[in-house]
Amino acid sequence: MLLSNFSGIYYETGTDEAGRGCLAGPVTAAAVILTEDFEIELLNDSKQLNEKTRNLLKPLIEEKAVSYSVTNIEPKIVDEINILNASIKAMQECIMKLDPKPSYIIVDGNRFKPIKDIPYSCIVKGDSKYMSIAAASVLAKTYRDEYMAKIHEEYPMYNWKKNKGYPTKEHREAIRKYGITKYHRKSFRLLPEQLELDFKYHENI
Repeated sequence: MLLSNFSGIYYETGTDEAGRGCLAGPVTAAAVILTEDFEIELLNDSKQLNEKTRNLLKPLIEEKAVSYSVTNIEPKIVDEINILNASIKAMQECIMKLDPKPSYIIVDGNRFKPIKDIPYSCIVKGDSKYMSIAAASVLAKTYRDEYMAKIHEEYPMYNWKKNKGYPTKEHREAIRKYGITKYHRKSFRLLPEQLELDFKYHENI
């Protein structure tokens, strides 16, 4: 049973990210402020839901939320500031886009950085404990999946529509065969045997 509020403060926002462990594509975060009486029975941590259920929940969350926002941080930034900082940056940017401004932030995980003096708490496995974090996890995952399906059309050989940029055997075989693209994270270990980055690039990056 998911809880509706952690702080007891109105306009509490939950935030979460998706795509942290991927080899390609953005890290995507969402932040959501829910009403006090918000309730959707199917809602849970996005990792516990199948794609069909997540896609069913997305418009319901958007319709019922007081406010929500989604932010993509592109691979180039991930490479520049590292994946942890990129994940936090994505969540911070989401929070800044919310209207009304949240009075309290609850973050999935154990790392965050203060933003605009808004009090916050990090909650390990928060996406399976609090509705607003679960809702944020669903939005982050569905928006990122849509993005990966879109760039799949540009580079179908990596099958991002299916693997979403995660390090599947198929994805790594495609990297070995075709090299990397502008959507790959060059600071990540893209192949198990990788010692240094000597991949070929596509002409149109």
